[in-house]
Amino acid sequence: MKYPLMRNNIMREDLDAVIKHLEKDDPILTNGPYVREFEAAWSKWLGVKYSVFVNSGSSANLLSMAILKIIHPEGGEVIVPSLTWISDISSVLQNGFTPVFVDTDPYSLAMDTNEILAKITKRTRAVFLTHAQGFDGLTDKLIDHLNTKKIPLIEDVCESHGATHNGQKAGSIGWISNFSFFYAHHMSTIEGGMICTNDSEVYQQLRMLRSHGMVREANDLNLQKVYKEANPDLNPDFIFSYPAYNVRNNEIGGIMGLSQLKRLDYIVKRRTENLTKFISKLDSNKYRTDFKLEGSSNYAFNLILIKPDIDFAERLMKKMTSSGIEFRRGSAGGGNQTRQPYVKQLLPKNFFLSLKETEHIHFFGFYIGNFPDLKENEIDDICSIVNSVN
Repeated sequence: MKYPLMRNNIMREDLDAVIKHLEKDDPILTNGPYVREFEAAWSKWLGVKYSVFVNSGSSANLLSMAILKIIHPEGGEVIVPSLTWISDISSVLQNGFTPVFVDTDPYSLAMDTNEILAKITKRTRAVFLTHAQGFDGLTDKLIDHLNTKKIPLIEDVCESHGATHNGQKAGSIGWISNFSFFYAHHMSTIEGGMICTNDSEVYQQLRMLRSHGMVREANDLNLQKVYKEANPDLNPDFIFSYPAYNVRNNEIGGIMGLSQLKRLDYIVKRRTENLTKFISKLDSNKYRTDFKLEGSSNYAFNLILIKPDIDFAERLMKKMTSSGIEFRRGSAGGGNQTRQPYVKQLLPKNFFLSLKETEHIHFFGFYIGNFPDLKENEIDDICSIVNSVN
């Protein structure tokens, strides 16, 4: 592809840092001091107290829902986006909660605030909001209402590192937040994810859930003591608090994370500059350009048709393919999640048709790669190509 979704996201300096560690006589490779150092550095960058490094953003989603399950073993409802990645929804289902789907706000590509508020019931256990495609998905109205009702906000920031709401970083606003460090995202640890919170109890639970539920993984000595005294017949090194997971990351991921974090603010700045140029050059008679740009840390260039036109969409895809522009149809996660086999069977027949905005993006929305070393003349070329389609 002449214009790929991502280019040069792992730099020579990142690899050199890993090689330097591997050249030691007996380097630690499993979860160790570099992981802890990366967690601390990430917490400082984000502005939260605690972070737990895991093997993917999807595992971060899973553990967030596992925490909610500890609090609500009886289950309940979790309000979720219809435009998101599968793991947001699958993690809800895997922990025994019922997903309640909400349509998309066309300006932020996140959940529509008014629809969220309309779907809150006595069985609502949390709102699981995705900051999609680098946009700020929050509104003051939503935050205030959830605080008043004492309903937890869980933020999926997997593709929106550095996005802000009223100057505060996304992921530092809710009860728990999730990040992904997959190759195509703002920064990469090859595979990896982070769970963040200011809740000390949640932090200890996350440390245990990440590693088989082992109590020794908690770094609260008083908590360890409680478990040991309650279970005198068990080897204190092998007390398992929960039927948990093994989703640890390793020292190589920690080293790469520390190296890449040094560039993250620059990456956010460049992606934002690229988005501004792209929007300014796009034909606003054919494509939407009125996105919520304030606080954006753009993940990808969104190309959404103003009018539903199957024939135009087919010509556009053909043109992008022949011109070497890599793209994804349906935007985040392939479009309308409620059309997917894993969830469609759980919903009323043709439920997906009720999600008007998500349906439009499903068929008439695309995204194109944005990354720091994308040059202005390349943005010009991309815009010229898509604008030429009639």
